[in-house]
Amino acid sequence: MARERRSLNGKVVAITGGARGIGKATAEALARRGARLALGDVDLATAEETAAGLGGGSIALALDVSDRASFEHFLDEAERQLGTVDVVINNAGIMPVTPFVEESEESFRRQIEINLIGVINGTQLALQRMLPRNSGHIVNIASQAGKTGVPGIATYSATKHAVVGLSESVRGEIRGRGIEISCVMPTIVNTELTSGVVDQRFVKPIEAVDVAEAIVDALEVPRFDVYVPKSNGALLRAAYLMPRAAAEWVGRTMGTDKLMTEVDHGARAAYEDRVTQSGGDHAPDDEGAPADKAAPAAEDHAAR
Repeated sequence: MARERRSLNGKVVAITGGARGIGKATAEALARRGARLALGDVDLATAEETAAGLGGGSIALALDVSDRASFEHFLDEAERQLGTVDVVINNAGIMPVTPFVEESEESFRRQIEINLIGVINGTQLALQRMLPRNSGHIVNIASQAGKTGVPGIATYSATKHAVVGLSESVRGEIRGRGIEISCVMPTIVNTELTSGVVDQRFVKPIEAVDVAEAIVDALEVPRFDVYVPKSNGALLRAAYLMPRAAAEWVGRTMGTDKLMTEVDHGARAAYEDRVTQSGGDHAPDDEGAPADKAAPAAEDHAAR
């Protein structure tokens, strides 16, 4: 029997990394369903442009997800202006593309601070608001790189494994409390960040709107595992049943071992130049530094 869809009309939704990419696409999809939106981003000017285009009283607020005080202020201000936050979507993150042995300490520390600590901050602060009223929904954007290893983005993959584990553990702790948690795991998403990623025969990119619609669907009909595309969930589960050597052979045959190691940095130059000039300090969803220098290139969770 099909579960009844929950209405999102009037729901207050806080989205991190909401200025561009998946964050923006998700905000647009939610606005069409009547949600009231608070977009948090380090690039406040772009977030304000996005919020203005959404209408419906959407707001933009400055946010550094790795700074707990900044995150708490973001949620406090969202509730002050819009009302009780019903949904928190932890979307912001950064991603370097570099051989692990060449990655700088600054790079892997910043990934942990933003990709993992940022999600920990958002999840815990959301729960502190939701548990007293026994309602709410937390959406953590992980990655299919959080279910398998992807050469070229080792630390990123580690942080996404951590986000999956965090989400699963928290789900167990809050069972029966009326609070939902969803873990969204997309494949490669066709955004500016993935410019220069070499096409592979069996790995086809999806669009940010595809991820956005999957997020909205999980809010309307709550579920924990949200693979995008959905069929990849079955593929990954099948791979878990194979001997390691066989699963790795399948991955090599599909080209996943080269997906993030044969990046065309020239094709990424315009993106890298823009984000480097914009400051690059704790830059969820829109900033970064040249990948060939092993510095984090910011993302909207586009490279999976």
